[in-house]
Amino acid sequence: MHKSAIVLLAVLALGACETVKGAGRDMQAAGHAVTKEATETQGGM
Repeated sequence: MHKSAIVLLAVLALGACETVKGAGRDMQAAGHAVTKEATETQGGM
């Protein structure tokens, strides 16, 4: 029973890491979009 619990916890931890990694990618993409818009706005001034 202990081995099953350890395996289950490991799988859940890996899944959580992937979720956080995906959220990081989303925030990075949003940051790039904001940077692009700011650069375009400054270029038009």
